[in-house]
Amino acid sequence: MCEALREAFDDADVEGFIHVRDVDGDAETGLGADEPVVLASVFKVPIVLEYARQAAAGTLERTERLTVTAADKDGGIGTSGCADDVSLTLRDLAHFMMTMSDNAATDVLLRRVGLGNLHATLRGLGLERTRLIGGCAELLGSAVTELGLSGGHGIFDEEELAGVSEERIRALSILDPERTTSGTPRETTTLLTRIWRDEAGPPEACAEVRRIMGNQIWPHRLSSGFGDEVKVSGKTGTLWGVRNEAGVVEYPDGRRYAVAVFLRTGSLGLRLPRADRVIGHAARVAIDHLRE
Repeated sequence: MCEALREAFDDADVEGFIHVRDVDGDAETGLGADEPVVLASVFKVPIVLEYARQAAAGTLERTERLTVTAADKDGGIGTSGCADDVSLTLRDLAHFMMTMSDNAATDVLLRRVGLGNLHATLRGLGLERTRLIGGCAELLGSAVTELGLSGGHGIFDEEELAGVSEERIRALSILDPERTTSGTPRETTTLLTRIWRDEAGPPEACAEVRRIMGNQIWPHRLSSGFGDEVKVSGKTGTLWGVRNEAGVVEYPDGRRYAVAVFLRTGSLGLRLPRADRVIGHAARVAIDHLRE
């Protein structure tokens, strides 16, 4: 099975790290499961969990409204690309953060739940190697600073960026798991398994996280390995040279599998269909192995 995974990753021109576990049993498999990996936007899973835990505990209200302003935006999707200020409830910020990976919504929600609270939750769950250094603004802003670009708050001028060498981009701190928000494939599936088992917080909180993750709009990575009869709930992560997705795959027979696939790609391009597809393929190979 490991050899099949290596061949698939090689064919897609990526270095792959994967861990898959049976949510309701002890079976597991993987490749490089304990290696440190850059989480990219997969780090939004702990954020949505912390939000849901606090909502279930009554320390915040799901209908509390916060405003995403120009200071929060990086020109991306969702509220990040809106021309005007956007006022949303906390539950809608969580929805935008997880379903379409809205960076501005992420940072506003993270400020509200608190990075210290989030880390305390991770440690309480025994996840010692999963850490966040801050929100999207800190991550992308560090790249702007390190590259000496003129943009602020993680906003990149494409013409300026085109003049930066691949060597300098690959040396960025946000691409080094020792210097950025990071974790391991095994800890990621551990977190997902505990959410799906109602062990990561009150059942109400875990159910809310599962519902939100089930509404993700991207079908091109993890979901690409499975038919419509299989439910896939996930969260992608993307940076230069990084392609990730973590989620839970649920079969009609009731069996459930937590999956975490992290890739380091040979190309820095943003459109890498082979790399995207191999995430679903690798997950399917690993799950088929467990199901046999």
